[in-house]
Amino acid sequence: MVSISLCIIVKNEEISLERCLESVYQLVDEINIIDTGSNDQTKRIARNYTDRIYDFKWIDDFSAARNYAFQKATKDYILWLDADDILLEEDQEKFLELKINLDSNTDSVTMNYNLATDEYGNVITSLRRNRLVRRSKGFKWIGFVHEYLEVWGNIINSEVAITHKSIHHDSERNLKIYEKNLINGEEFSPRDLYYFANELKDHGQIARAINFYERFLSTEKGWVEDNIATCRNLADCYHDVLDKEKMMESLLRSFTYASPRPEICCRLAYFFIEKNDYRSAVFWYDLATKTEVSKDNYGIHNYLYSTWIPHIQLCVCYDSLEDYKMAHYHNELAGGYRPTDPKYLHNKSYLETQLLIEDGVGSDS
Repeated sequence: MVSISLCIIVKNEEISLERCLESVYQLVDEINIIDTGSNDQTKRIARNYTDRIYDFKWIDDFSAARNYAFQKATKDYILWLDADDILLEEDQEKFLELKINLDSNTDSVTMNYNLATDEYGNVITSLRRNRLVRRSKGFKWIGFVHEYLEVWGNIINSEVAITHKSIHHDSERNLKIYEKNLINGEEFSPRDLYYFANELKDHGQIARAINFYERFLSTEKGWVEDNIATCRNLADCYHDVLDKEKMMESLLRSFTYASPRPEICCRLAYFFIEKNDYRSAVFWYDLATKTEVSKDNYGIHNYLYSTWIPHIQLCVCYDSLEDYKMAHYHNELAGGYRPTDPKYLHNKSYLETQLLIEDGVGSDS
């Protein structure tokens, strides 16, 4: 059985750290905590699980901190987590099975990263990340913000999931780092341009976001999933500034990179709903339900856009077209994902009444 070093970089994580370590400490052989300047109880909590606690002066560079953490690892493999990540019980079992059976020639193991779940326990947003890597390969982190681990060789995809349980987040941190590097004349990679544009969009700087999204696409060096996401985000930006023509151009532009994604289909459908063109909306919502993206795809999967959203909207469209049977059909499919949602329950009651009227039950005849 292989041995595993856990590496976590932290700063003021007293709320999250214990929860994280409790979910994983029995699965690893070594825990390395790299503290970047905590002034709360983070270190005290960490000492309950390990004496391998190291200080690292924060230099506004996440890769530098993570690479330092990897240097402290001594076991066969390195597992990296953030303090607000956990392994649920079923994933602890999967992880242990993976550890017992892992071929020592494996260079990297990807795991699902579940970013959000709804109140019904459905995973609504996830992506894959390289989580467990062979230490002897010397893999390095790249990027001062939104860093990524550059890996190669024998990579396998596991069924283990890491669940993100964020409690707090410094919403200004990443933007400030990007702005600092921009002022200092640092050269931005295509990836930096993309994520900087995301930060600008999230902070309401729409005009600048559009500019940096366009600069990113113009490099023609972006990852295909980032290209598609950029088209979607540009559409959102143009929607915010009430430019529907450019919004549509941005959505359709995504098709030049790959097959239609469910999120794009749903946005196109809503454009037609706003024009009361329900048949065209039906086409795009229906396509969203049938558009599959490989589970091995490393991009973000927004499952709501292929499940709940298109089906509940198809219900609305078919109701507007007075096709109550199809409206009821899609409402029931939507209810399979969110069985107690008020929208589903309201539609169910209303449509069952409409179907009875159609069948002549309760009519005046």
